[in-house]
Amino acid sequence: MESSPTPQPASAELAATVASLLPRARTELAELVAFKSVADEAQFPRSECEAAANWVAEALRAEGFTDVAVLDTPDGTQSVYGLLPGPAGAPTVLLYAHYDVQPPLDEAAWISPPFELTERDGRWFGRGAADCKGGLIMHLTALRALKAHGGVPVNVKVIVEGSEEQGTGGLERYAEAHPELLAADAVVIGDAGNFRLGLPTVTATLRGMTLVQVQVDTLEGNLHSGMFGGAAPDALGALIRILDSLRAEDGSTTVNGLDSEGSWEGLQYPEDDFRADAKVLDGVGLIGSGTVADRIWARPAVTVLGIDCPPVVGATPSVHASARALVSLRVPPGIDAAEATRLLRAHLESAAPWGARVATKQVGQGQPFRADTSSPAYASMAAALSTAYDGQEMQIAGVGGSIPLCNTLAGLYPEAEILLIGLSEPEAQIHAVNESVSPRELERLSLAEALFLLDYAGKRG
Repeated sequence: MESSPTPQPASAELAATVASLLPRARTELAELVAFKSVADEAQFPRSECEAAANWVAEALRAEGFTDVAVLDTPDGTQSVYGLLPGPAGAPTVLLYAHYDVQPPLDEAAWISPPFELTERDGRWFGRGAADCKGGLIMHLTALRALKAHGGVPVNVKVIVEGSEEQGTGGLERYAEAHPELLAADAVVIGDAGNFRLGLPTVTATLRGMTLVQVQVDTLEGNLHSGMFGGAAPDALGALIRILDSLRAEDGSTTVNGLDSEGSWEGLQYPEDDFRADAKVLDGVGLIGSGTVADRIWARPAVTVLGIDCPPVVGATPSVHASARALVSLRVPPGIDAAEATRLLRAHLESAAPWGARVATKQVGQGQPFRADTSSPAYASMAAALSTAYDGQEMQIAGVGGSIPLCNTLAGLYPEAEILLIGLSEPEAQIHAVNESVSPRELERLSLAEALFLLDYAGKRG
């Protein structure tokens, strides 16, 4: 005689359980935020990332995950893997987050310490609170809620990356070398966010990216600007001209040979809303042409991330012999990141004035991504988000940022359905000072993920 299926919890019961788990979520997020897990040893010791990885591994073991492993990836960082077996014949869902974070930037500009989770104005502040330590806590909360109501109805794999913010590709290369490890029927990437706080959103596209370092040399050594200035070629001045050539007069990105006329047909981003979200100063115009959605989701965008040159304080009256910059180029779906890298390097090298010597080096790269929003998993997610957000319809948006692992997974598992949700709505200010997460958003998305897993198990079981 066949056993009766486990009764499914009512959404109200599941919601109450998720709400009861929030204090634990806050405590654990505070523990995670305390790790200064910037995957750059020039800024923070490697031990901070190692400690964060070990915390994640112990958290998975405590939840009953098997095969928990701290993986040494080819870029010298660590990612954490675990498997939570589900019922026989159930589909497998891979849940992704990353524990590494952006550096805090100007710590003095933080209202509260960046690595100390602080509650203020109804939000929890701290580096990584939304991007993406909060994403891991979202996954754990969803699974705990399901376990309190009969168990998790799918096989769950969790992978928590240790170098996503650096773009060094360690996990991608590890996955390619071990293709069976992350195989799944569906993948939930917990590293995106709602278009607006309280508006349920899945992300359909991601821009890829490339990072290129450019070095300019003009002299054997620095020279006195009074004796030689006016004739001696200034490397810093040459670098400034090269970087300026990457933008048109209106600020649009102009890399020779790169298509910059893409358009976005979905959810639009009103300019006034964008100005408010980006905190653009009064009187300062936006750059580029087309709609805001065109500019940030469908077109390439260049950003100068840093320049090596003397600071103002302590500067000497010198003509500089060398200068260096790090340039980021975001690449929309439809453009190959490797080709974009080639075009960017060629542009930088050809734009040098005065015969200055220019050398470029690629230091990071990731392909753009486009999801199939017509798949069964998206129907399950739409239903789950609508329930968690009081009947609101799921929106589909793009994101200008990059998650290179998405394309790796799509290539390895072409039948897998990949969904992107997360906590990085505009008020979260990820990558900036005073990053924060909305506990209400964490609660609703944890509920949505639990409901999604229930619905998806029914569709695929």
